[in-house]
Order: sequence, then structure tokens, then C-alpha cells
Amino acid sequence: MKETETDRMTVEQWLAIRKKAGLKIDPETAEVDWTYALTLDPYGVYRDVPDEYECVGREYFARPPGSDIWVNFGDLPETTRDALWERHKRKLAFPAGLPCFETT
Repeated sequence: MKETETDRMTVEQWLAIRKKAGLKIDPETAEVDWTYALTLDPYGVYRDVPDEYECVGREYFARPPGSDIWVNFGDLPETTRDALWERHKRKLAFPAGLPCFETT
């Protein structure tokens, strides 16, 4: 299915909301998480990603407490992203999140 101009505008608007929300994220209070996703489309919003671009990796997201808008670290200001990494590296850094490496 080919992406139309209307679909593209919708995707662009959707992405703009995340970038705007990313400017308001406070690293001191933000929630963070990670998931495996396409590295060139971490939100999964593009319909026709060519096979040669389908590289999966860990993608990291943050949101203000209670918000339903998760923002990819790539859409955050560098200072916010760096502060989140420093504050949450035990939860985010590999191999964090893999059951065989978890300790209680």
C-alpha cells in the first residue's frame, strides 16, 4: 500500500507532537523504558519500510509521569537524553531487561 500525501501529513503531525512533548520532559521525574523496534522507524509509523532498512535494535523512550506520549530518545534534546541515560543506565543499558541477567 502506497503512502499518500494525507497519510504523510498525519504521520508528520504525529511525530511533531512527540518532538514537542520531548522538549517538556524533565529528566528528574521522567519514566523510561526500552523495546526492540526498527532503528529507522522506532515508532512504527511508516507502512512501507524497504526490507534493506529493516534493522531491529533497542529503542529507548521517555515520558512525563502519567502521560501516554512516549518520546524516542532520538527526539529528545541532547542534554535531556544524556541526563536520562545517567539517571536510568541500570534499567536501560544492555543487558538490562534480559531475564537471564536480572538479579533480585
